[in-house]
Amino acid sequence: MNASYTRPRRWTLVLAGTVLQMGLGTVYAWSYWQTLLVNWYRWTYTQTAWAFSLSILTLGFSAVWAGYNLRRFGPRRLATCGAALFSLGYLLGGLALYLKSLALFYFGYSVIGGIGIGLGYVTPVTTVAKWFPDKRGLVTGIVVMGFGFGAFAMSKGLAPLLIGMTRGNLATVFVALGVLLGLIMIPTAALIRDPPPNPASSVPQAAIAVSGLDTNVRQCLLSGEFSRLWLMFFFNISAGISIISMQSPLAQQVWRLKNPSIEPAILVSYGATLIAVSSLFNGVGRLFWGLVSDRIGRLTTLRIILCTQMVVFGLLMTEHDPWLFSAFICYILLCFGGGFAVMPLAVSDVFGTPRMSVIYGSLLSAWALAGVAGPLLLAHLTDTYPDHAIIYSFLTGVLFLGAGIIVSFVSAMDRFQAPITVHLAADGLHQIA
Repeated sequence: MNASYTRPRRWTLVLAGTVLQMGLGTVYAWSYWQTLLVNWYRWTYTQTAWAFSLSILTLGFSAVWAGYNLRRFGPRRLATCGAALFSLGYLLGGLALYLKSLALFYFGYSVIGGIGIGLGYVTPVTTVAKWFPDKRGLVTGIVVMGFGFGAFAMSKGLAPLLIGMTRGNLATVFVALGVLLGLIMIPTAALIRDPPPNPASSVPQAAIAVSGLDTNVRQCLLSGEFSRLWLMFFFNISAGISIISMQSPLAQQVWRLKNPSIEPAILVSYGATLIAVSSLFNGVGRLFWGLVSDRIGRLTTLRIILCTQMVVFGLLMTEHDPWLFSAFICYILLCFGGGFAVMPLAVSDVFGTPRMSVIYGSLLSAWALAGVAGPLLLAHLTDTYPDHAIIYSFLTGVLFLGAGIIVSFVSAMDRFQAPITVHLAADGLHQIA
């Protein structure tokens, strides 16, 4: 292996990618803000859910654009731009809260911030895979693990600290977050870059410099393998992200059912604790399931993730013990994170590492649409049927996951093993993934 790949520099890039992802992952602490916005600004759950859904929607489609243009602009430029826009989103969100403008909040926090996440998310994931052709499962798991940990850093660190310092002035809190995250993330993003040419790599250079790559990518995106991966990803995300968007209100409702006399401030702290702990499971799941998939294969791992979650969602429909409820939520987040670890590896296995940035970026459109379908449906049920929100919430999760399981069993097992030889019949290309 070329010495360039064995230098400590590539581990520095992994660390930088993880820190960048952790900053971007603070978006998953949304349910912490949602309760405060509903109580203090009198916005409905559906209105506040739109803020989260729009951020995920713009995230997903900007990630598609980033995947297509990564080779053109380079990872450092895209990552730095993403970090800057994400920080700007918080600044504009703070201005919107000061003006009490929901429309400006949608534009600033959701759209501008969401574009920043999309540009920043896909870049380190695909770049570290190039630096570590021998440890793709490990390093991509580490990097995406940072995204899961972001909600922990926000809900148990940054948010309570800043709320205490500003005496609950959310507008000032959002502005402070924009400045702080910008100071951390922009210099970190500047460290993300492609590896030098590596003639000794196990991936043949002829496979990397594929002529007619755009045509081949188009054929990949229209293939049955891509559509099945997209659908499994969509259904897994829809189930999990609906819980992420509302886990604090749901947790507070379960605790309130057990003890109606609990003070509201204590309920908020319980909700924040669940966000923090479940975010750790989200992060660990991205590493854990990635390593599991290296052992038993991508498709088998995805089936386990979908099937076991379906059982847990079914149990949650009738579970009223807050501790068991919290444990089940943590397992859902473990599996939710796992999908984000397994999918880039499956794309690399099936379609090849040279195509990974474009195809995985395109796959993230499933994240965009799931971010609308799951949270908005759950918010609508909460506003419309507040007394039965818990049952309806988890029933929709069962239906989402059941659809994902059906899709998984019409997938060809041999196309999702790692490592595999990719055969693209359309162009006769044989490439080692």
